[in-house]
Amino acid sequence: MKRFVVLLAIVVLAGLLPSSAVLLSSPINKNVKLKSTNLPIVWLTADGTMNHDERITARMKIIDNGTGQLNYTDTIAHPGQHVDYDGYIAIRYRGNSSYTHSMKKPYSFRPLDKPLEEGGSWKKVPMLGMPKDNNWALLAPFSDRSMIRDMLAFEISRPWMEYTPQGRYCEVIYNNIYYGVYILTEVVSKGKNRLNLDDPGQEGDELTGGYIMEVDRDDEPNYVSKYPPLTSTGQGIYTSNIHFQYKFPDYEDLTDEQLTYIHKQIDKMETAFITGFRNKTTGECKYIDETSFIDFQLAMEIGHNIDAYRLSGKFFKRRDSQDSHFKMVVWDMNLAYGNCNYHDGWLTDTWMYQVNDILPKKPTTDMVPLWWYYLNKDTLYIQHLKQRWSQYRQSNLRIDNLMATIDSLATMLTSNGAESRNTMAYPLWGTYIWPNYYIATDYNDEIAFLKQWITDRIVWMDRQLDYRPPHLPGDINEDGEVTIADVNKLIEMILLGTIDLDDIPQADLDGDGEVGIADISYLIYCILSNG
Repeated sequence: MKRFVVLLAIVVLAGLLPSSAVLLSSPINKNVKLKSTNLPIVWLTADGTMNHDERITARMKIIDNGTGQLNYTDTIAHPGQHVDYDGYIAIRYRGNSSYTHSMKKPYSFRPLDKPLEEGGSWKKVPMLGMPKDNNWALLAPFSDRSMIRDMLAFEISRPWMEYTPQGRYCEVIYNNIYYGVYILTEVVSKGKNRLNLDDPGQEGDELTGGYIMEVDRDDEPNYVSKYPPLTSTGQGIYTSNIHFQYKFPDYEDLTDEQLTYIHKQIDKMETAFITGFRNKTTGECKYIDETSFIDFQLAMEIGHNIDAYRLSGKFFKRRDSQDSHFKMVVWDMNLAYGNCNYHDGWLTDTWMYQVNDILPKKPTTDMVPLWWYYLNKDTLYIQHLKQRWSQYRQSNLRIDNLMATIDSLATMLTSNGAESRNTMAYPLWGTYIWPNYYIATDYNDEIAFLKQWITDRIVWMDRQLDYRPPHLPGDINEDGEVTIADVNKLIEMILLGTIDLDDIPQADLDGDGEVGIADISYLIYCILSNG
């Protein structure tokens, strides 16, 4: 096993594995046995060769006995288990970097009424308590060793956004081989229980919606922005284009009239940012839902998401008679929260909407569209952004609430051995996985890093957005600052045994529910690093 990992590292370091190469699509250790788990069990069986472009027929069976109950692979010894789904699916690989740089591949699948070879059609079914639909994904957390970054982003943004996908952890067995922990999730798509959009018509109000577009790569049919991306000083970057992919309807299903309409709407929106900037009648607010854009920006910036704004940037539009504004949707955060070692992805003290400044200036670089430059130059938008931040910091973005969410997600994965089995299948702790910044030695180490990173990020954003929390983390003497005086005060209180977390929650720097030497060490670290 070690020889394989060392050989892979040598190949990568020597430049023998191109960035576009696809890693093996199977576990390192194929002998992991799953007997019981608190997570749903997903069996996949397929005869054909899985690929990224064309779907093949497979069988899927899901056992899910519900929250608090164990699920067993031995269905004979444990009869009467709840079968959540048992039928055909059309399945393929999905994703970009999560596909090319991962041994654990993500999948896109569609439930079928019968095999594709027999003319099978998509059918809508519920999955693991999520409402029925015919479009699903199995996300495969691999570079995200915590396996919670996407789920954390969903939990953070769900109270704010009009629609945020739901997901459920599960363990996958593919052709009798254990493949590890996956996330069975909704995808951002049109549907009664998702983005409840009308099919666009050919004229009048019916032509105006609904549409789903996405800022992304030039690897699918797309519309190219008429305007270049901008630096943080407003200088045009003429080496790169912004590409808008068609997500609904599919490109091949769009008529000429519909293409012309959505292209013109994007043009009008972008032109309004430039010619009508800060004009609340003719400017961008005529075309965008400001609150949706604010909420999206906060979700992206909390995670300092390296892909934010420029990749997987999904936005949608309803018919004008319902709502004429573009709105955003959160998706794809596996490289966020300090998990990336390029383009400053690991930092906690920069704005990701300004990432164009450091991106390579070449045609293949995917950049942030000009929207975010203009929005963040708008004093009224910034005022509303700060107000929204203050609101969220007093609710689900309180640091203790964030730590509790992380603990809850991590407990799902550790309480009955799912994380341990995943590690046995992919024994790579202490080994670099693209594009990790921090190389954790075990799961607890990864969770500790994630918690510290998020705490540092929140503290920095508080300062930038003029929010002073009721209890500034580390402000032991409550003078509004964090200095060496707070270290001395904390040491004194620990020695005297006068710590009461109900009165001084800001003393629990590492979020473990206790106050001790680790909190002193972390406080000193924060002061020395100006964090």
